[in-house]
Amino acid sequence: MPVRTRKPTTPSSRYTSVRDFSELSDKRPEKRLTETRSYRAGRSKGRISVRRKGGRHKRQYRLVDFKRQNHGVPGKVVSIEYDPNRSADLALVVFADGDKRYLLSPRGLRVGATVQSGPGAPIELGNALPLGDLPLGIAIHNVELTPGRGGQVVRAAGNSATLVAREGEYASVRLPSGETRLVHVRCMASIGEIGNQDHMNISIGKAGRSRWMGRRPKVRGVAMNPVDHPHGGGEGKASGGRHPVSPWGKLTKGMKTRNKRKRSSDFIVGRR
Repeated sequence: MPVRTRKPTTPSSRYTSVRDFSELSDKRPEKRLTETRSYRAGRSKGRISVRRKGGRHKRQYRLVDFKRQNHGVPGKVVSIEYDPNRSADLALVVFADGDKRYLLSPRGLRVGATVQSGPGAPIELGNALPLGDLPLGIAIHNVELTPGRGGQVVRAAGNSATLVAREGEYASVRLPSGETRLVHVRCMASIGEIGNQDHMNISIGKAGRSRWMGRRPKVRGVAMNPVDHPHGGGEGKASGGRHPVSPWGKLTKGMKTRNKRKRSSDFIVGRR
């Protein structure tokens, strides 16, 4: 979806770019598929557990079907809609049995198209099948890691994974990060690349726009006092004088944080 720039009538609008919503349907979200979720601003039991969150615009959560368990029932795409909770767009699908669901919209999916899920479904854009039924080399998204749990990876705008091999009960999937991972052939995946691929080209343009999304200011450690951060203090301007660390002294550049004893490490064939 194309990105357009603003006419520079103010200093901030000179650097601001926004997406073009011309390809989206002019429709309010489906009321039965939305719900209100409390916003805790990065707090757990009243204490800040995630820094620099708070003060965002109100939004409703769209209930997205990541499991695609209505096997064998065809559905028609009636609208492509914006979702404020994620970078990808959503496709509202009305199935033959009257059920309505939101699905992640792949690139190229249009209003009026038919989608289906389950073993034996056609190899077409937007359809969801087990990895064992998909041809090698195909682009996929919304990939399950555990059969029946629902898609957990490859759900952001412009992303897609590639089915590279299949042997026995496991298939090799190359993820967008470059990692190659073994996934059970009964796990479901949707065909195609996630739409809104120009999301990464949008320029926020001004600080206030970040505040609308709930992102609060970030203060550099070297601008603090020694009591507040390991990088703080020093006569005049100091660049830290040590390897970059977090406020609690943990290395922040180059240190691997993945647990070496994590059980799922056995399924990683090639690191990113």
